Amino acid sequence: MSSLFMATGLPFFIIVLLGPLFIRILKKLNFGQQIRSQGPESHTEKEGIPTMGGVAIILALLLSSWFVLEPESDVIWVLLITCGMGCIGFLDDYLQIRAQRSLGLKARYKISGQFLLGLLLALYTYRYSSVGADILLPGGNIISLGAGIIPFIMLTVVGTANAVNLTDGLDGLASGITVTVAGLLGIFLWQLNNLQLSLFSFIVAGACIGFLWYNSHPARVFMGDTGSLALGGAISAVAVLAGAEILLLIAGLVFVGETLSVMIQVTYFRITGGRRIFAMTPLHHHFELKGKKESKIVAWFIIMSLVFCGLGLFLFQPFF
Repeated sequence: MSSLFMATGLPFFIIVLLGPLFIRILKKLNFGQQIRSQGPESHTEKEGIPTMGGVAIILALLLSSWFVLEPESDVIWVLLITCGMGCIGFLDDYLQIRAQRSLGLKARYKISGQFLLGLLLALYTYRYSSVGADILLPGGNIISLGAGIIPFIMLTVVGTANAVNLTDGLDGLASGITVTVAGLLGIFLWQLNNLQLSLFSFIVAGACIGFLWYNSHPARVFMGDTGSLALGGAISAVAVLAGAEILLLIAGLVFVGETLSVMIQVTYFRITGGRRIFAMTPLHHHFELKGKKESKIVAWFIIMSLVFCGLGLFLFQPFF
């Protein structure tokens, strides 16, 4: 139990204590947020707030993992996927800042890098990990996809990383929801005696809680793609190496809803020649344009995330 508190508390205190220094460094480097012109008008006041705070999250994850975790192969792969996604996000953020616009790394390069990381994790999981091609299902059932697990894992990793990235649009939203999902994975894996991946999940949760200290409304720093892609990579890699992809899907239904809102909007827009279902996507922007306060939307989404995490625990309780 002491290791659990260490896993959660260490990244929290690293970020909280070093946060002011890190924010000053970002300001000195002029790493300010670039706001897209199509976004809500209220977001113009966020222009220039330091971004790339995800670097602090990644550093907290690495330092905490060094002190708390054993150097097992699964842990190493989780860290590789987390840092790899973070590097893609870092490059995207840096190009946005250098070009002084809201578009950074070209989409084809970003997606290609993400799928490469997903493929590497899929090959390791299928050939060398204890979970192999197995997937845990609600009710205590297990199925094996054979080689089909490889594309399934790739889609899980890429889809989760981009879903977290899309959700990162309001102060404290992505970090707050990631706390609930990572916490759920930590509890689930603790019950399965997968202690190393469980502790890493709690490290992710602790880092996000620490980041919320500065990212809650009104935010003093943003995580940027550096943080959102890294967090998405982290929770997806944990789920994959536990065979808990379906549990991640259920617990992360807020992430899923944000992503589906964009897909539905784009498809409907093209089919109808310019008509829209939502005022703006991702979904949190729709509620903003309907007059809801940012802090209220964040609270709603986090509450819904807690509900979905509870549903996930209930459906997968037979594995305990």
